[in-house]
Amino acid sequence: MHTGRGRLGLPSLWRDRRLVLRTVVADNSPLERAGSYTYDGLVDVLVGLLEQYRPTLVHTLDPDPDLQFSSESERRRDSEQRGYSDHADHTAAACFSWAALIRWVARATAAGEPVPGFTVSAFRGYYNRHWPKNLPPKVLERKAAHLVPYGGSPDWECGNPAGCGDYNVGGDRPLTNRKGWVRSTHHRYPGPRTAVVSGADSRLTAYGVLGLRAVRWRESAPGSGVWEAPDDLGGGPLAPVLGSTVTADGRHLLFGLRFAALGGHGSDNEREIVVLEQRSPGGPFRAWEGLGNPATGSDHGRRIGIPVAVTAPDGRVHLFVRNAEKGVSTRIRQAGSGSWGAWRDLGGGEVQDGLSAVVDTAGCVHVYAAGHHSVHHWTQDAPDTDVTARTQLTEAPVPAHAPAAVPAPDGSVDLYYRAAAAAALTTLTSGNTPAPRFEGYGPVAAAATPRGPALLGRTAEGTLRLRTAGATAVRSQGPVALDGAALHLGADGAPAVVGFGPDAAPWIWRPGTAT
Repeated sequence: MHTGRGRLGLPSLWRDRRLVLRTVVADNSPLERAGSYTYDGLVDVLVGLLEQYRPTLVHTLDPDPDLQFSSESERRRDSEQRGYSDHADHTAAACFSWAALIRWVARATAAGEPVPGFTVSAFRGYYNRHWPKNLPPKVLERKAAHLVPYGGSPDWECGNPAGCGDYNVGGDRPLTNRKGWVRSTHHRYPGPRTAVVSGADSRLTAYGVLGLRAVRWRESAPGSGVWEAPDDLGGGPLAPVLGSTVTADGRHLLFGLRFAALGGHGSDNEREIVVLEQRSPGGPFRAWEGLGNPATGSDHGRRIGIPVAVTAPDGRVHLFVRNAEKGVSTRIRQAGSGSWGAWRDLGGGEVQDGLSAVVDTAGCVHVYAAGHHSVHHWTQDAPDTDVTARTQLTEAPVPAHAPAAVPAPDGSVDLYYRAAAAAALTTLTSGNTPAPRFEGYGPVAAAATPRGPALLGRTAEGTLRLRTAGATAVRSQGPVALDGAALHLGADGAPAVVGFGPDAAPWIWRPGTAT
């Protein structure tokens, strides 16, 4: 719709409390007359659809795209809203989706009904064109082929005088246009969807987000691959990926990115980092605690990433978050008092979300991230000093994702990642060990074993592959694995992979088993 007020659509409906938008009745539509939408009316319609169909997996876009100060001509050509790395319609559609999910859960809770069991996958949009491409040729070709039915061309005889399809992605345009967004797939909230720990009896415990709330699952018996009924830990509404660590005395800490407020028409729209802490090892949890936000304003605060944490040998917990300036910020929890220090900007260049944090054998904390041209690195001079930015690893191939980091016996850190648009694995080790053959796409998870690293990744077909020193296994049974499968090594060194399926149920894969 166009009026003297300019183009009116989803972005205007999200911002303007007073706006009423009329619908358009298309030719041959089952609708007989036009209707209208307000902000609340649209959210209620979406909630109604959720209540009717009760999806277990919801795909949506990025409600909080990166700050991006492109030139005016570049911004118009690439359809980005002023100041941000995505189209305004994408952002508004995502915000309405998240608002509906939050209202759906709130209504169920208020009515005393079980919290709806669903997971969310949120995807970046035109963000993709600002960073190194992450799809290798075979995967890119298949993705582009799926856009053909969505595309269009003016010379098509589709039976509709208004034309059919999106001419911008018709024919071979997905692979030839300069925008390049099709050459990557990025999740807004990257990282393992489950935080996995082993109990004293070797049973697995997994923490994840279900229905926008933190949930805990326990394995019914050691090695059974069967989960007991989940425990609701609350804390919502949360983004779908948690950070986690275990304190020096064995207490579990969970970190989440919370939608502290999400509303249109000028109301509050804020995000915060929150933490859930066990009172004692194996005991109940305290109440959720807010850790604030490294940004000072609500708009910048919306752009933060998923929290990542590690516990150093001195007992301090180091928390890291990608900030609105695309750098890294940190807070530290003191070992004795458990008190948290202030947020501190670590400096360094721009990086993508999906940080890797690890402690080396000397007790120093390291953080790695994928930048525009290289791997970025932050670490300590000694265990009791501040983490600071170091020289970028410019001699290594440009990363498509954050590298997986594993402490090496000689005190260094080994890195594993896929280079931009490459299927092969890149390995950065102190001994210059040849990279193992481990082709595929997407992020790689790694864990140290006495016989070399265990590696988890995806094949070009999208199935999970686990490589250890002794063998390679491909997960060929069970539900399709969503993004963010977690690699965990038990006390005996045996690997287990935990993830979610489209049914919103967690599963366990131990190579050689069918779970």
